[in-house]
Amino acid sequence: MKKLFRWFAALLGAIVLLGAVLATQVVFFRPFDIRIFYEKVFVQRLLEDPELLTQLGFLEQYGIDGHNAKLTDVSPALTEKAAAAISDSLRQLHAYDRAGMDDEERLSYDVLDYFLKSAVAGYGFRYHDYPVNQMFGVQSQLPTFMATIHPLADEEDAENYIRRLSLFGNKFDQVLEGLALRESKKILPPRFVVEKVLAEMNEFVAKAPKENMLYTSFSERLGNVVELNEQTRQRLLKGVEKQIRENVYPAYARLISYFEQLQSRTLVNHGVWSLPDGEAYYAWKVRSNTSTDLSAEEIHNLGKKEVARIEKEMDQLLQGQGYAEGSVGTRMAALATEPRFLYPDDDAGRRQVLEDYQAIINEIDARLEAYFDVRPRSGVQVKRIPVFKEKTAPGAYYNAPSMDGSRPGVFYANLYKIDSTYKWGMRTLAYHEATPGHHFQISIARELQGLPTFRKVLPFTAYVEGWALYAERLAKEIGMLDDPYDDLGRLQAEMFRAVRLVVDTGLHHKRWSREQAIEYMLEKTGKSRTDVVAEIERYLVMPGQALAYKIGMIKILELREKAKSALGAKFDYGRFHDVILKNGALPLSLLEQQVEKYIASEAT
Repeated sequence: MKKLFRWFAALLGAIVLLGAVLATQVVFFRPFDIRIFYEKVFVQRLLEDPELLTQLGFLEQYGIDGHNAKLTDVSPALTEKAAAAISDSLRQLHAYDRAGMDDEERLSYDVLDYFLKSAVAGYGFRYHDYPVNQMFGVQSQLPTFMATIHPLADEEDAENYIRRLSLFGNKFDQVLEGLALRESKKILPPRFVVEKVLAEMNEFVAKAPKENMLYTSFSERLGNVVELNEQTRQRLLKGVEKQIRENVYPAYARLISYFEQLQSRTLVNHGVWSLPDGEAYYAWKVRSNTSTDLSAEEIHNLGKKEVARIEKEMDQLLQGQGYAEGSVGTRMAALATEPRFLYPDDDAGRRQVLEDYQAIINEIDARLEAYFDVRPRSGVQVKRIPVFKEKTAPGAYYNAPSMDGSRPGVFYANLYKIDSTYKWGMRTLAYHEATPGHHFQISIARELQGLPTFRKVLPFTAYVEGWALYAERLAKEIGMLDDPYDDLGRLQAEMFRAVRLVVDTGLHHKRWSREQAIEYMLEKTGKSRTDVVAEIERYLVMPGQALAYKIGMIKILELREKAKSALGAKFDYGRFHDVILKNGALPLSLLEQQVEKYIASEAT
């Protein structure tokens, strides 16, 4: 018996030693198996980003939740560390033998290779951005994250919420360090950014701590945690109030002070061409956002052609409804003021908007069986964009569900100006953000089995946004936009994306002024000046991103027509959409390769 025990102990020790050796090899060296390498790269990235870990929500199902008490480090030191890690990961990837892999393994290799190479190519531009801006700056994104993403299901979640509030000061100091570094490199935000974020931050801290959304949202969600007694509940609420007063508000005060001193500087509202190496930076942003080799000039000219085509289609529809006078933009602007297409400007009207969006989503979801073999398991909800940030937020956006299924996808609608929500534009927006657009594609990707985790989450913008814009067109094709006004809403949305090709390249490549871009978009789209100004200012802080939508849509439609032409009666929407959706997001060149393989296999 003693011998057996000694033998078992020796075996256990050997297993532990082997495990330690393997763990050391995985952590510090290139893993033997590329599948382990893929997960290593993914995990290393995630461990540096606890906020992303919370958003993805897949570790909690394994009982791991320590990251929910931390905030993501945004210091320049970590930026440098991350850049070095990307270069090292690319070097390790290239040490594997791609030739010996099967088709699926090669696709994973090629996807990661493309992503890492693009990141390395942008290494020199890692500070060419504006971390505090009116669209997605830390000053609005962090409170939104706390109110909508941070879990709050039990007392531990609540304690973690308070711990995260205690770290706001450290996080904002890291942001300030990065801003000072950018300033030393002559990378300063446009003047409108400074003005708008100052107004937003001053409004955020003007409320008493108990009236701040960090407190009110916490209090509301805490009310749903039934296991807490009143004494515990009050203790937690006092903890949140204390952190807002003693940590959060002082952090904002330091950021406000920095931006107040920026106001005395000579700031302009130019495109990124005005930054050091700005032209090279924009060229990289064009490539990385479109995943093509198209030049800014080529995209500008393509945009003009698309604008002319869509304008013609809109003119025909408008004339058919009796709107014959004036430019297309002028007629669409007039259509947007008709009371029959608007909601009451009150709480009841806003509730009705959300209910109508949900009804639109439910209706199309019941009509998709003939077009999709794969469907997302996660549901999608419609919610209002948090009030404190809606003045500078876009018209809508989507937040993906957690990977453990605990949080559904959410389509956020901007209800700040209720007269900017036109009934004839709602269907297209819902199809884009939810079903069969972003929610459909992103949820399906996260639910895929048998793929490396990175392929479930990498966001190749042209693919992701191209799919959502393609979804708008698909909705028309399956009969969801038969009403001519709804179809005008679709065409206006497509016109918006075509105009983006012109104005984004106009601002950053052709050196258009902010005002020139605003006037062009007003003329062509008929959108309100408020909406257009917000859009143009978005492009100024997110160079190249707006190009992805139309470039991606054009490519997906091109590939679908190629498949239809080659396969004829054998073409099947469900099988085609499987190819597009069941590989996760892909660079457009790799997506084309997959469609060509599908055509070849179906044709035999």
